[in-house]
Amino acid sequence: MFGWQEPPIQVAPPSVTSAGQEAIDIAAKAGLMLDPWQQHVLRVGMGEKPDGSWASFEVAVNVPRQNGKGALIEARELWGLFIGGEELILHSAHEFKTAKAAFKRIERLIRRCPDLHKRVKTYRQTVGEEGIELHSGQVLRFIARSNGSGRGFTGHCNILDEDMILGDGAMDALLPTMAAVEDPQIWYLGSAGIGAPSVQLGRLRRRALAAIEVGTPDPSLAYFEWSVDPHVDECPQDCDKHDDAASDEAVLKANPAVGYRLTLAKVANERATLGKDGYARERLGVGAYPSDEADTWQVIGEDAWRALAAAESTPSDPVAFAIDMTPERSHAAIAVAGAWRGGTHVEVVDHRPGTGWILDRAAELHKKWKPRCWVVDAGGPAGSLIEDLAERLGVDIVSPKAREVAAACGQLYDAVTEQTLSHLDQAPLAAALAGAQMRPLGDAWAWARRGVSVDISPLVAVTLAKWGLGAPVEESGDILNNVW
Repeated sequence: MFGWQEPPIQVAPPSVTSAGQEAIDIAAKAGLMLDPWQQHVLRVGMGEKPDGSWASFEVAVNVPRQNGKGALIEARELWGLFIGGEELILHSAHEFKTAKAAFKRIERLIRRCPDLHKRVKTYRQTVGEEGIELHSGQVLRFIARSNGSGRGFTGHCNILDEDMILGDGAMDALLPTMAAVEDPQIWYLGSAGIGAPSVQLGRLRRRALAAIEVGTPDPSLAYFEWSVDPHVDECPQDCDKHDDAASDEAVLKANPAVGYRLTLAKVANERATLGKDGYARERLGVGAYPSDEADTWQVIGEDAWRALAAAESTPSDPVAFAIDMTPERSHAAIAVAGAWRGGTHVEVVDHRPGTGWILDRAAELHKKWKPRCWVVDAGGPAGSLIEDLAERLGVDIVSPKAREVAAACGQLYDAVTEQTLSHLDQAPLAAALAGAQMRPLGDAWAWARRGVSVDISPLVAVTLAKWGLGAPVEESGDILNNVW
């Protein structure tokens, strides 16, 4: 049983030839055998006009996680380096670790193929300078996105991974690099929209749906989306216009890798473990997309937040940890706060689906760090963990009162305003801030999410951890200087 190899949502301009087969062939030469769906995307996305130029300036692939988009990226990059003669290919991801992992994967592919490896002049391993340069001059660079990364480079091809976290700042830095290139192409790849951070993905999706609605291809966009259209409460019992999210048919429609690297049995385990919304987003491609830029970053401005990012920031003793989870218990987060250069460092230590992992991870962190306290809001979704957490760690769990929750939110807000906060610009925390809003709490306010698809547990955990640094608790002695 196989997933759909062509997507439920697709639009592309007409083409007369395609370089896709060349990309498929060179990937096979490097030992990368592509699934039919990956081959389909390459053939359509690399379609050419009669003059040999790209039919699609932009190619977007929206597919649930673990379906194999990484191999698709690698095939396109191998073609650009070794066949297409693209002088500079820029591969960017929201987080540096994702870009570095992509570099390591394609490096291994090339090294294992003597015919390709002998054409490489150097594999650049320097942190922040990762890349591959050929003797003939072609370069593939790997960078983490920011409002400044990519400026100064003239890219013939831009690969934008993790496009569900892609806003105007990064686009403003990267897209103009292609202005002087005669026939550039840009690829966006990621999974379902996560709300406010999915600014560019939402834009692309609206263009694709508009083209489908009027029956006319977008003149420069090839868009591929594997997703379902689930039933809503208003659907009649015999509705045949929407998909049953609990069915295997929905899984097959949204996951082309079923039968290749995914199985229905594994997906059934996810369905039993994840919350309804989390499963719909992560496995069925049911995304949340901002309607316009006004919907984003309502409480703390994106520029103000990004300005406080520091790559080398780490917390100093003493530290405080906090835990929060979504109301549906689909995701949970552990955060830490500690002193840093006269201010406070905050960081999301762990953020995963489900809740079964929390106690073990908390015990591991507690043993390494001996924090001054653990903070959990008894009135929040994670309140049910307090008793088991206290027993597991052998300490009392600090639980703020409502007025203290409000004070914690105000303290984080003030720290951003006064620029006394440092963070690592982590995607889960940025996504939470972009999708958060205020809810009244007495005469003050607390964090709330703008929709059920938004996960603000990383933000709430960071807020409580920072508050925990000043909470009235007994100090716990020397802290071990370990990293997670």
